[in-house]
Amino acid sequence: MKKILGLLMAISLVISLLAPAASAASADKKEASKANSLHVQIVLYDGFDLMDALGPYEVFAAAGMFAEGKVSVELVSAEGKRSVPSGLKGPALEAQAALNPNRPGIIVVPGASGKPAGNSEDAVPMILRQAKNTDLTRLIKQALDNKNVTVATVCGGSLLLAMDGLLKDRHAVTNQMGMAALKAAGAIPVNARVVEDGPRLVTGGGVTSGLDVALYLVERELGPRIANAIENLFEYERKGTVWRAEGMMPTDFGANSAAIR
Repeated sequence: MKKILGLLMAISLVISLLAPAASAASADKKEASKANSLHVQIVLYDGFDLMDALGPYEVFAAAGMFAEGKVSVELVSAEGKRSVPSGLKGPALEAQAALNPNRPGIIVVPGASGKPAGNSEDAVPMILRQAKNTDLTRLIKQALDNKNVTVATVCGGSLLLAMDGLLKDRHAVTNQMGMAALKAAGAIPVNARVVEDGPRLVTGGGVTSGLDVALYLVERELGPRIANAIENLFEYERKGTVWRAEGMMPTDFGANSAAIR
C-alpha cells in the first residue's frame, strides 16, 4: 500500500512539473498559429460597388475554408459598425467593425457604383469625393505607412486614394474610364489587369478584377495550391500578368512607328 501511495505521489509530482510546460507550449502554439494567420479587412463606404467588395470577400472566405481557418475576413467602415448602402440604390451591407490600419494583414478598398461621370449625387466622382471627405483616406494613409499591411484596391478604389494624394508617383491601375483621372491625380497609370507597386500596394482595373487581385494575394500569402483550389471551386481562372516594376523594359514601338510615318 505504501509503495502504491508513493508511486501515485511521484506521478502527481511529475504531472505538476510538466503541466506548466505543456500549458506554455500550448499557448506558444496558439500564438504562432495567430501570427501565421492572415486577416483581411474589406472597406465599405456609402455608394461602394457590391462586386468590388463581395468578389474579394468570397475569395478570402474560401481561402479561410481551404486553409483551415488561417484566413479571416471582415467588412469594415471608417465609422465603425453600421449599415452601409451600396451604390445604384443597391442593398446595404453591415460593416462589422471599424477599419483598423494598425492590424497586420490586407485592407481592400472597393470602387464606387453609379453614373460614370457628372456632378449628381449618384455619380461615381461625387461618391468618391464624399468618401474622401470622411476619415477613410486618413486611415488608409496610416495603413500605407504600416509595413505589416498590404493595401489593395479594386476599380475606382485606386482613384479614391489618388484623390487624396496617396498614390503620387506610384504605379497603379483603375477602370479604363478613370485612367486619365488617375494620372491627373499624380499616380503613374499602368495598362494591366493587376499592378503591384512594391509588396504593399496592389491595384486592380475594372470591376471583375477584384477576383484577380484577391486570388493573386491568396497565392502570394498562402501559395498556389490554395489559390488553385479556389479557382476550381469558382470555375474561374485569374486573368493577366501581375505587373511589377521589374525585369527588362519592353521596346517602345510607338515612337518608332511615328518615325516611320
